[in-house]
Amino acid sequence: MAPRKSAKGRDELMVSLRRFIRAKGSDFLRDGNVSSIGVGYKHQDGKPTKEISVQFTVRQKALPEQLEALGTVELPSVIVVDGVEVPTDVLQRDYKPDFRVVSEAAAVERKTRVDPIAPGASVGHVKVSAGTIGCIVYDRADGTPYVLSNWHVLHGSRGALGEDVVQPGPHDDNRIDRNRLGRLVRSYLGKAGDCAIASIEDREYDTTAMELGVAVNQIGEPELGDKVVKSGRTTGVTHGVVRRVDTLVKIDYGGTAGECEIGGFEIGVDERNKPADGEISSGGDSGAAWVFKLGNGRPSKVLAGLHFAGEGGGDPDEHSLACLPRSVFEKLEITLDPPPVPTEAVPAGFDVDFLGTRVGTPALTASTVDDAVLVGGTERIDYTHFSLAMSKSRRFALWVAWNVDGGSIRKLDRSGIPFVKDPRVPAEFQVGDELYQNNRLDRGHLARRADLLWGSKATATKANTDSFYFTNITPQMDDFNQSARNGLWGRLEDALYADVEVDGLRVSVSGGPVFGADDRVFRGVALPREFWKVITFVEAGVLKTSAFLLTQNLDQLEALDLDEFRVFQVTLAELERRTGLEFDRALHGAQVTAPEVLEAADRAPLSSTEDIRWS
Repeated sequence: MAPRKSAKGRDELMVSLRRFIRAKGSDFLRDGNVSSIGVGYKHQDGKPTKEISVQFTVRQKALPEQLEALGTVELPSVIVVDGVEVPTDVLQRDYKPDFRVVSEAAAVERKTRVDPIAPGASVGHVKVSAGTIGCIVYDRADGTPYVLSNWHVLHGSRGALGEDVVQPGPHDDNRIDRNRLGRLVRSYLGKAGDCAIASIEDREYDTTAMELGVAVNQIGEPELGDKVVKSGRTTGVTHGVVRRVDTLVKIDYGGTAGECEIGGFEIGVDERNKPADGEISSGGDSGAAWVFKLGNGRPSKVLAGLHFAGEGGGDPDEHSLACLPRSVFEKLEITLDPPPVPTEAVPAGFDVDFLGTRVGTPALTASTVDDAVLVGGTERIDYTHFSLAMSKSRRFALWVAWNVDGGSIRKLDRSGIPFVKDPRVPAEFQVGDELYQNNRLDRGHLARRADLLWGSKATATKANTDSFYFTNITPQMDDFNQSARNGLWGRLEDALYADVEVDGLRVSVSGGPVFGADDRVFRGVALPREFWKVITFVEAGVLKTSAFLLTQNLDQLEALDLDEFRVFQVTLAELERRTGLEFDRALHGAQVTAPEVLEAADRAPLSSTEDIRWS
């Protein structure tokens, strides 16, 4: 048995071995039977020991007298590296890129079109079968985001720079035009790795790997015995152990690429986390990111390597090969560090020209102008995609006006966003959480949150947060939007899109509470029992508007009769009388229903969206 080496001595030996393989490894790979050379633990009786060795793999092991017939020669039993005798080890293994044979497509998310794209999902050049998105990386010079995968996934022997890349790969879905992701930007195939990057032009992206729940933000250097895990298109999440490092492997990529030498490291099965079918990788996993595991067994955020190959056909030993991140990142000129987020020019509140025809916000009249809170000398307070005016006496909005771009609405999570008072507005003119504790009152949005989530991701995210300011909130009975005539009030905007061919899918809306002198006071706050809304749009080039009123019964907070909710379609003139506001003259001329119909003494409340008159 070799004498034990100190940690320092072992580190120095590993550095020497790395230099040796990089300088001399290719000489050994000229032998047609030698498939790789690397550093690993020497095997004895089929099991690894703790002795460091120069490890060769051969396509076929044979007795010395049989070697000549195979066109090969006997490998040395010892190699002297910087004056140190290092034993060799010879194992029978062959390798193939993990893209040649691809499993049949299954109805799983990884193999479908996903938006946002994420590491672990299927991807490929339009002329390649399918591989895996490894991670999201960024151009070292300008911060442009890219997907990272293998050369043989994003480029291939029939591809060229600038050509299209699709997600999922063509094997999983051959609708190329529908699935376009971007274009091949840079690629490399050689000793530094099997790697390429593609642009992200037609999708959003998420840096979190599928099923792993982590986004890599650092690169690491694998060492023997390190535990790793990956998320791949075909085999999903599998676990492994680093068993050879500084490995130089010879692989036949076919086509114009032919046989190439690729540097990296080898991963074997983690005996404590064996895959159910015995495969830690299979065809289609190429490009997946191997991530180091923490001491508690969970995946870290440190990238160990980029998967590019597995065992060859008929090879009984289960293993995988991965490129070293540092080499890949240097060759492709990329980084894991996202660029600083630029300060985006966020739209300043309600856009009066949003519909192509000027539609102003409600104006205050003599009965309301002195009650308005002034911020920066004006009653109008701007947020992302909406504006409002606040009442000093009632501490709620007099009106809120917002724009809706139905063609670019996003779905964003609301969890974790707090309701807060707007620091621009004096706190004594806002009602906060003190009103809503331990009762049936909900904090109801005036400008509907879902209406505001449009535009770029950054803008929509800002609008999502802005919607939670208490200036945009009024007290409403629990299930207010849902219970009002089977959700009619909460679905007015949706009903418009369902029934009308809205030009450009653009809508402008205003709304707010109706302040009554007899509104019930609860915890020192007078609670509005009526709300109004005006919805304006363009149909076939013609401006149209419809107004609505909802009456809310708050006589018994503990025992509400839901039948007391009434939704009426009304005139702008009636709203002006009730609110002390004045609506834009253009809206008066755009009302779609005759006033005598909407103001009739025997008018009935709306019972469904079918009762609404849009034109």
